[in-house]
Amino acid sequence: MDPELLERITSRRAELDELEERLAKELAEVRAERDELAVAERVLERVSEQLADERASAAPAPGQVGVAR
Repeated sequence: MDPELLERITSRRAELDELEERLAKELAEVRAERDELAVAERVLERVSEQLADERASAAPAPGQVGVAR
């Protein structure tokens, strides 16, 4: 077996192992951020719905005149 070729193969495998590790870490970070954004989106939708409901219940009914004090 050619020692130089074996060394090149071993070196390339080590490079690919490092790349795999970096990519796996990056993928985990991307997934975590995506999950956080999905939660933030749901919270924003819920708060927006609550605000819309509050505004609708606080608005005077059609034809209602302001109450005199």
